Amino acid sequence: MLKICVCVSGGGTNLQAIMDGIADGAITNTQIVGVISNNKNAYALERAADHGIPAVCVSPKDYEDREQFYDALLERVKSFQPDIVVLAGFLVNLPEKIVKEYQNRIINIHPSLIPSFCGVGYYGLKVHEAVLQRGVKVTGATVHVVDGGIDAGRILLQKAVCVEEGDTPKILQQRVMEQAEWKILPEAIDKIANGKLLLD
Repeated sequence: MLKICVCVSGGGTNLQAIMDGIADGAITNTQIVGVISNNKNAYALERAADHGIPAVCVSPKDYEDREQFYDALLERVKSFQPDIVVLAGFLVNLPEKIVKEYQNRIINIHPSLIPSFCGVGYYGLKVHEAVLQRGVKVTGATVHVVDGGIDAGRILLQKAVCVEEGDTPKILQQRVMEQAEWKILPEAIDKIANGKLLLD
C-alpha cells in the first residue's frame, strides 16, 4: 500500500481528483495518510476532513522565519510517515533539507508542458497568462519528480491540451485542469503504487 501525503495551497481540485480516483478504483493500492496546507483558509483542508483524512495547516505566518517554517513543515510531513509526498498546487518552494529527506519521493503537478512556462514566477494563473501572451497553440500539464530546482526534476507524465480561440487565463486554467491535471496526477500515483513508474 502506497502511503501518500498531499500538500496543497488552495481549493484542492487535484486533491479531489486523487480522492475520487481512490474511491472509484482508478487509483489502487494507495492511501492518503495526511493533507498539509500552508494556507489556513485553503478549501482543500475541508475536502480532506470531509473524507476523514487528517488535514493540518503549517503556515509560514506562524513562525518567526522561513527556517522555522521549513522545520515545522518537515516534522509534520514526517509525522504522517508517507512513502511519497505529492505536491498538488502547493505554492511553497521546498528547501534542500526537505528535498533531501524525501529524495526521489516527491512529485509535483505543473500546469504546462515543461520545459515551457515553468520555473521562477510560473505558478497558478500566471502560467496560463504567459501561454496566451506567447500565442502558443498547445499547452498542458506535467507530473515530475521534485529535485533542488524549480520545476526541474525528471518528467514522469505529460498531457497536451489545445489552446482555443477566445480563451482567457481562467478558461484555459480550467481546461488544463479538467483535461490534463486531474487525469495524469491520479495516473502517476496509480502507476507508482503498482510499480509501473519508478521515481529513482
